[in-house]
Amino acid sequence: MPRNFIYIIMDSCRYDSYMRARTPNMDRISEGHQRWSYASWTAPSHHSIFMGQVAHRSPSRVLASEVYKKEFAKWVDRLDVPDLSFTSFVPELSLAKVLSGHGYRTTGRVSMPVLNPFTGFKRFFDDYKLMSDHNDFAGMIEGVEFSDSQPSYYFMNLGETHYPYMLKDDSLPIISGVHGVVKGMDEAIARTGDSATDMASDEDEFFSQEDMTSLHEQQVRCVEYVDELLGSLIEKAPKDTHFIITSDHGECFGEGDYFGHGPVMHEKVFEIPFLEGRKP
Repeated sequence: MPRNFIYIIMDSCRYDSYMRARTPNMDRISEGHQRWSYASWTAPSHHSIFMGQVAHRSPSRVLASEVYKKEFAKWVDRLDVPDLSFTSFVPELSLAKVLSGHGYRTTGRVSMPVLNPFTGFKRFFDDYKLMSDHNDFAGMIEGVEFSDSQPSYYFMNLGETHYPYMLKDDSLPIISGVHGVVKGMDEAIARTGDSATDMASDEDEFFSQEDMTSLHEQQVRCVEYVDELLGSLIEKAPKDTHFIITSDHGECFGEGDYFGHGPVMHEKVFEIPFLEGRKP
């Protein structure tokens, strides 16, 4: 029987947040290293991930098509499924479709609303759900079950490492243009009759470096929280289960006067951790 497979995306987790965190359970799987995401925000990056592409190393002096072929062929060793190659993925270009065709039960659990079942990301999953809570890796783990007669593929998109990094209300710094405007936009528009664009332009202040440093530290703590929960998932998983733990994109915490990700062209938005290995 092919190996069970757990694919975890720590949404928005940039590489140095992972490196600064204490991650004894991730270390049980493998030592992580830096890679690059194919996109700067959740939806397009997950489209690439769901195709079966993993984060890349930005190799030089090589044709992109050759890189893709070699990466797709690695699924053979990862899962002990013989004869997998890029041609196994066409025309659907879906990892869930390929694994389903090899007998896997495919389960998707996502935290980001842009990945909700109506967007099409649920294609070829036997069971796919948008979690009701942004930060519910614990709930995802609670629902995990393995079979002795059928291999399992679990895909998990985690919201804990995404803004607001598990912070709530008074714990959040007031960030003009991100937190303050969005939070009070409806009320302000109703009160003044101004448009959303007018309201945003009224906010002259951005945010302090102190706020950025604090938010970055909080993302590090979120990685450590995820790692604590990961221990119970590793215990649940049968021996030899293959894990990939990575991110869909990085984040800016003040570099180049940017915060966050999406419409941001900065290397920190593409710099992510990547680790993979099997439960001993």
